[in-house]
Amino acid sequence: MTRATSRRGLLAGLSTTVVLPTLLGCRGKGRDASIARDEGAVAITTRISARATTDGSGAALHRVFPGPTLRHLDPFVLLDDFDVREPAGFPDHPHRGFEAFTYMIAGTFHHRDNLGNDSEIAAGGTQRFTSGRGARHSEMPGPGPSNRGLQLWVNLEAARKQMEPQYEGIPGAQMPVLDGGGRRERMIVGGDSPARLHTEIDYLDVELLAGASFERQIRGDHNGLVYVLEGSITIGGERVDARTAAVLSPGIATIAGKNARFAWLAGRPHGQPIRQRGPFVD
Repeated sequence: MTRATSRRGLLAGLSTTVVLPTLLGCRGKGRDASIARDEGAVAITTRISARATTDGSGAALHRVFPGPTLRHLDPFVLLDDFDVREPAGFPDHPHRGFEAFTYMIAGTFHHRDNLGNDSEIAAGGTQRFTSGRGARHSEMPGPGPSNRGLQLWVNLEAARKQMEPQYEGIPGAQMPVLDGGGRRERMIVGGDSPARLHTEIDYLDVELLAGASFERQIRGDHNGLVYVLEGSITIGGERVDARTAAVLSPGIATIAGKNARFAWLAGRPHGQPIRQRGPFVD
């Protein structure tokens, strides 16, 4: 799988400083409970334009990072916005040392691995592949014209690098959705979501349907960003367009938009180097 090596790793030998372990995800904290009113507003520290590319076996995607603007954002190693049609895809390939987490936006994706798992997930569903000390899998699209999703690589802390590999697929019907006030919030990881990782992260898919706004905190001990999937949003008066990510400072983010959709992502860093070598993160 020669081209898959680029997706599954690129930038071999790059490091970033990249703490926390148990499947985590901020359970029990609602949106209002997570906001400390005495904190200031966030600022956009870095803007990233996702780069159109292909990977695997002809699979089309937009890579947010790693790239020339941002290598890694501890604990996050990679973020891809993919839209893959048959016969393209990601045939069998190895991983080690991190968790590959897929969230489907449209269509379906089929996961198969050497642990015996064989699972297809549709829109709204998630797939967590914890590679640990090493495992193999394939990810192939369904037959539809659009099979779009986000794949996030999350580093494992050093003490978990040699853990047994794991897989979990959760259908979209089990994922919590909050509608109201002109917005729709899908909790991907954290809150009441059943999806858990071995790193504490806060991950949402947010639609602003009628000129609504969204408010949430990035804690001082977390790194965070937003990635715009559709339309455009404003953060502190600054516009961020589709296929663009904005890395945010800690504080309270107030995000406004109309007919816009974005991913909200924050995580507690491990404070250890991210040593990415192809499909392995040591």
